[in-house]
Amino acid sequence: MTRIGFIGLGMMGTPMAHLLHAAGHELVVQDARPEVAALFAQAHPGARVTADPADFAGCEVLVTMLPNSDIVDSVMSSLAPQLRRGAVVIEMSSADPNRTRALAERLGVSGVTLIDAPVSGGVKKAVAGTLAIMVGGDLPTFERVRPVLETMGKAITHVGPVGAGHALKALNNYVSAAALIATAEAIHVGAAFGIDRATIVDVIQASTGRNNTTENKAHQFMLNSAFNSGFSLALQAKDVGIAASLGKAMGLPMALAQDVYAMTAEASESLGAGADHTELYRFVGKA
Repeated sequence: MTRIGFIGLGMMGTPMAHLLHAAGHELVVQDARPEVAALFAQAHPGARVTADPADFAGCEVLVTMLPNSDIVDSVMSSLAPQLRRGAVVIEMSSADPNRTRALAERLGVSGVTLIDAPVSGGVKKAVAGTLAIMVGGDLPTFERVRPVLETMGKAITHVGPVGAGHALKALNNYVSAAALIATAEAIHVGAAFGIDRATIVDVIQASTGRNNTTENKAHQFMLNSAFNSGFSLALQAKDVGIAASLGKAMGLPMALAQDVYAMTAEASESLGAGADHTELYRFVGKA
């Protein structure tokens, strides 16, 4: 049994923390919404809720599952002095890879090691414990915490030095967003031409245009106007923006990524903070 701190009990964090509890780990949990953390503790005997950074002092591992680097840095500013030498921070948020590297350097001064381990697969795979996890950091630390990661994910890949996981997560989400937009455009144009929308999706799915949207989103969340996949449009736009900025920093302009970022950012602003990323479908249809 490992004593694990877990910060961020959102739609993804809650099932991930649940799996850690089910595996027998001792949990100390925190969320910006105290009532959410209290409900988690009520449903998970032995889990302890705290708002006091000092309560994380005995944790061997600290997992952060937060919306962005600003929040990660804010949380870690109060927690870092409390973490014991030898502790490992597993930063599982969708964050800026350069800021992740800077945070790892700051923590390293006090003997705390950070690896970044963002996830892909959505709420369904978070619940099932079959997330794809892309890990950046030194190999010995990765191997040390692999059992913790294996509780939450199935396809766990070490992708490079610290920050590489967050870089690849942003690039993956850019590719996913581009495919969603392309699929949405194809559906709307095909429908305007007189082709049944479901038929459009089915034929693309059986053809070379097959992608994650045709397989897992179009019928499930878009054509039926459910728009409740569990991943927000605002977070998607943020991730695509990170990917586009990374390209520029690497001297590669990524023209398509710039366009995808502009569209996702505009859609997020237009549809509001609560919009699901699959609502890009209706935004494209009105454009």
